[in-house]
Amino acid sequence: MQEKYIDRGKGDPIVLLHGLMGAVSNFESTIQTLPDFGYRTILPMLPLYELPVLKTNVNELAKFVNKFMDKLKIKKYTILGNSLGGHIGLLLALKHPDKVNKLILSGSSGLYENTLGGQFPKRGDYNYIKSKTQEVFYNPKKATKKLVDEVFEIVNSREKVLRVLMMAKSAIRHNMKTELPKIHQKTCIIWGENDKITPPRVGEEFYENIPNSEIFWIDKCGHAPMIEKPDRFNKILTDWLKKCH
Repeated sequence: MQEKYIDRGKGDPIVLLHGLMGAVSNFESTIQTLPDFGYRTILPMLPLYELPVLKTNVNELAKFVNKFMDKLKIKKYTILGNSLGGHIGLLLALKHPDKVNKLILSGSSGLYENTLGGQFPKRGDYNYIKSKTQEVFYNPKKATKKLVDEVFEIVNSREKVLRVLMMAKSAIRHNMKTELPKIHQKTCIIWGENDKITPPRVGEEFYENIPNSEIFWIDKCGHAPMIEKPDRFNKILTDWLKKCH
């Protein structure tokens, strides 16, 4: 499996993990910001559609990231994960506490998420896909044509949509409520106050159950703060990293 990734800057490594329908573009602003603050910023494209069908689950993605970082010979790093990426970060923090230094979660799955509901999305219905993509944001205009086209392409590939549904079901099955108190890394939780996919109560539950955590809210913001409110997101992120240095 050929790894595709972005690697920018020098300094303490931070790994950015995108969500189920995510792409490199999700973290465009963060990738540009973190190197200026002295962080080596690494974003691997997760092999959501390349894993064997029987291995299309959250645990396998966590294994992939662990091996990927070993290949880069990076022994200690911070993880920033949005949505499914946060879920992978949680698993890695538990399984490899010697490697994962700090954790940043945004709209993370692992407790509850309002996903496609295990149904095949309406293929070919562009307006339906557009409305579903808009639900990710507080401001529907943030669902650009480029973004809607990306999602539309995924749901119109039977092979891809099957894997999306399998991964979503795996994330729902793998509820982490009882494991959260075992996470001892300093954890920053950045949540949109208007998140419909992982509602604010989910962010609060992460905060209540992860011992060494802090929570920050972004108003007028949905499930992807790093896209919807990039300046506010990056400010919270860099201030917290500086404080925890």
